This record gives sequence, structure tokens and C-alpha cells, in this order.
Amino acid sequence: MPKEDKATWKSNYFLKIIQLFDEFPKCFIVNVDNVGSKQMQSIRVALRGHGTLLMGKNTMMRKAIRSHVENNPTLEKLLPHIKGNVGFVFTKEDLSEVRAKILENRVAAPAKAGALAPVDVFIDPQNTGLGPEKTSFFQALSIPTKIARGTIEILNKVHLIVKDEKVGASEATLLNMLKISPFSYGLQILQVFDQGTVFDPSILDITDEDIMKTFMQGVRNVASLSLQIGYPTAASIPHSLINGFKNVLAIACATEISFKEAEQVKAILADPEAFAAAAAAAAPAAAAAEEEKPAAKEESEEESDDDMGFGLFD
Repeated sequence: MPKEDKATWKSNYFLKIIQLFDEFPKCFIVNVDNVGSKQMQSIRVALRGHGTLLMGKNTMMRKAIRSHVENNPTLEKLLPHIKGNVGFVFTKEDLSEVRAKILENRVAAPAKAGALAPVDVFIDPQNTGLGPEKTSFFQALSIPTKIARGTIEILNKVHLIVKDEKVGASEATLLNMLKISPFSYGLQILQVFDQGTVFDPSILDITDEDIMKTFMQGVRNVASLSLQIGYPTAASIPHSLINGFKNVLAIACATEISFKEAEQVKAILADPEAFAAAAAAAAPAAAAAEEEKPAAKEESEEESDDDMGFGLFD
């Protein structure tokens, strides 16, 4: 390629990546190891209308970002994560939805000797269909087998390959003989960039319910600590008021002192049997009221149907 054309191409690439960072407030840093050109094309088609995938050399991406840091200082946070075979997926849409589209485009692949295993691989008990002459091969891998109807049968579930360890030649050969493709490859999301913040993609799994649950646990911890050390806070004051009322109520029940809120409790303590009888009598009435509620609801629905004109067809 002529030097001038290459320089023009670099200039256009710098302009494009800067334009994308200015246009899109969010992006994913993705790893593209073991992703072929055909699969990459399918991913681009799947992301069409939802995001833009941009690849390039790490040195060029770093240079383009450094040249734009003066205009957008938050981009500097991306520089430590640009290493390896990575690219960017720019988007304006919901990050969780775009992540799902990225991860769903995966292709099954056979195990290759020397490759790092992305997942653990197990072989279930099964009839392999292989002849008895392959028995020594299974014995070398310490896989318990037996001969059934002239073919080798695996007796127990076997943990053949451990995640993040290199695949051995024997293990790869066995999986190929069994026609098992245990791995799947696609874009792997490494980091997420959202309006100047870089975070792990696992953060996207946190729901509003998780946040509320964690917040309430923190409130309970603050309230417990405040009550223990006697230091009033917004979290502990409601508990302090309730505990104070319980103390006042206990004093009223043990003395002649009385007030409106204590009268019912004192009446119950004075005649527990009468209270128990009243509660027993009220229970059936409450149950009957609960049973009538669905019927009343059905009647109201029928009435609304009549109002809409549906009753004309009865």
C-alpha cells in the first residue's frame, strides 16, 4: 500500500473513533480472541441499529484517545484496558440489552490441543460407539470403561478438562472422536464505559431489588449500632420511640397510671377470657368476609361487562 494511502487511512480512522466517542456516551471493551471474520460479520449484522463495533490496532486506539483527552478527560480511564486483541462496541441503548445481543452471537468450536479452556468440560456416562481397540486410549486418560455389545461404554461422569488450563492432545483427540465441540467463542466483554465511568460487566447484573435490599441492610446495621451505643440517628429514632412507648406501656400496666393507648391493654390483662371469646367470635366473621370478596369482584366484573354491552349476548 502506498505510504500516502496508509496515512490517509490512519487519519480517517482517528477521525472515526473520535467521532464515535463524541456521539456515543457508552461503550463496551470486548475481546475478540478466536472470533473469525465470518462470525464477526454476523455480529455486526446483529448489532445493526443497536451498536457500532470498531476494531483496530491497540497503538492506534491509544493514540487516538490520547489526542482527544483534552476534550474528554474521562477517556483516559480506558487506556489501561486497551491490551490484547480488543475492540469497542459503541451504543446509546440500554447496556444490558446490548450486552445480551453481543453474548448471544457465539459459535461452537472443537477443543484444540494447547488452547486455554474457557470452561470446564465433563463427559457423561455414554456408549461411545468406538471399538474395543480404543480401550488403551481411555485407560491412558484414566477413564473407567467397559465393553458393551462390542463397543466402549464410559461408566462414570469424567471431568476431562479444567477451566483456564491448556487442553492436552489426548483430551482434544478424544473429544474429536466423540464428535463433541465443548467450547463456544464470541465477543467477550471485558469492561463497560458509561459516561466517564469504567466498571466490570458483572455490575449490569445488579437489579433495583438488589440495591434496595443492600440499602435496607445498611439501614438496619446503622440502626442497630445507634441503639447499642445510644447515639440517635434517623435510622434509630423510630425504634427508640417504639421502645420508649413499650416502657411507658409496661409502667402503666404495672401501676394505676392510665392513658388512651394503654386502656385496651389494661382491659385485656384484667379479663383475658373475655378478650379470647371476642377474638374467637370475630374469626368466623373475618373468614366469611374474605370469602365474599372474590364473589363481589366477579359481580362487579359482570356489571362492567353489561355496561360495555357484552351482556346483550348472554
